[in-house]
Amino acid sequence: MTSREEIRQILLELFQNETGEDIPSLEDDQSLSEQLGLDSVDMVSLIMQLESRFKIRLAHEELAGAQKVGSLLDLVQSKLGPARRVA
Repeated sequence: MTSREEIRQILLELFQNETGEDIPSLEDDQSLSEQLGLDSVDMVSLIMQLESRFKIRLAHEELAGAQKVGSLLDLVQSKLGPARRVA
């Protein structure tokens, strides 16, 4: 199973690639829009990259509750399940 920290590192890499910003870490309580400054276009791109990287599908309804880094990590981790690995 992919650990939460592995997912966090991949999310950090994707975030930095998307925004061009260098941030030292992503904390569970950080807001994706307010604290990290992601707008709707950034979010769509980031989600598409997450789906591609992890080979998962994230529904709009599921994403509505993922306003913070921790919630997004929980969602990705739940989609991966116990036997999935990162490609």
